[in-house]
Amino acid sequence: MELLEAGHARVVLRDRRRVRNHLASVHAVALVNLGELTSGLALTAALPPSVRGIPVGLESDFRKKARGRLVAECRCEAPEVTGTTEHTVTASIRDSSGDEVSVIRVRWRLDPALPLGERT
Repeated sequence: MELLEAGHARVVLRDRRRVRNHLASVHAVALVNLGELTSGLALTAALPPSVRGIPVGLESDFRKKARGRLVAECRCEAPEVTGTTEHTVTASIRDSSGDEVSVIRVRWRLDPALPLGERT
């Protein structure tokens, strides 16, 4: 991780053999995982401790083959959560040339956190 602030995260993925596919590029699922992680870090860093969240949907656009060092970045604002709320957060993944290789949109379900004794 390169950066973590409330509503802003930047995460790096090194290009290694274990994340490559048969086309010698970074596998689509590795890109989705990177985008989901980055969105979660940015969003949860912006949420108050009284709110919990879980991803309930993922959408991905793959723009070009992903190779080399990749940087995922997400900037978001946390919504006010007084009841169950859905909130979509977007992470952009760029290669070392600055080209956007993928965009990952994560739909989060946010709820007020229950006290420990009331959680199921």
